[in-house]
Amino acid sequence: MVGIFSLVTGMVGPSGFGSSTTAEQVTEGIDASNLTIIITGGASGIGLETARVLALRKAHVIIAARNMESAKEAKQLILEDNESARVDTMKLDLCSIKSVRSFVENFLALNLPLNILINNAGVMFCPFQLSQDGIEMQFATNHLGHFLLTNLLLDKMKQTAKSTGIEGRIINLSSIAHTYTYEEGIRLDNINDQIGYSDKKAYGQSKLANILHSNELSRRLKEEGVNITANSVHPGVIMTPLMRHSSLLMRSCNNMLCCSASKLERGNWEVLFGL
Repeated sequence: MVGIFSLVTGMVGPSGFGSSTTAEQVTEGIDASNLTIIITGGASGIGLETARVLALRKAHVIIAARNMESAKEAKQLILEDNESARVDTMKLDLCSIKSVRSFVENFLALNLPLNILINNAGVMFCPFQLSQDGIEMQFATNHLGHFLLTNLLLDKMKQTAKSTGIEGRIINLSSIAHTYTYEEGIRLDNINDQIGYSDKKAYGQSKLANILHSNELSRRLKEEGVNITANSVHPGVIMTPLMRHSSLLMRSCNNMLCCSASKLERGNWEVLFGL
């Protein structure tokens, strides 16, 4: 009950931050000018706010988005607020293996470093449908697309961490919804089951997969002695376009529990900058 009270009232915790603390407040005084960061789904919601604040802290931000019109609008919005911001946009459709491979090929051709990868994009509670590659959409977008993207960019991140001496960071946005999934957890042998499909449980299994990916990748990076961390984070309760498939009741509940997309949880920014 104390947790809910703190969330609704914005009461600060031991860290000095609370649910009403903005991303700008948490990152105040940070100079990220030596960082290059890819943010998937950076054209709206939490991704856009993350891109805006990181650009404000002078990082070079790559917004990877499916809708390039939205990505360009997001870039313009950031530039209007901060004309010196270093922001680029690149096409990425996570539900398409071909698109993921094309994105990585195009990014590597730029010969840029890569310090941080934020796997933020996703879909939630959508009706049953298959991706371009014939895979259940939530699992394809939320997990498989990011899994492939991360693995294809891993060598670049290792090279960057080694040449710069700056610890790399891979952040998977998961969800507390990972606790609500199918009885067997992840239906690896039956991902495309339409008859027993549950939009909520399908979302939950994709978020569980995000966490398992982070945990195993973290273990392997430590074993290899690579200067990169891998973490999964719960973004909190925020009203964003991700909720477009949610029921009216859920959206109403979320409206009661959140303020704005600028009020990200303190823990996410700790993971990002090691605060």
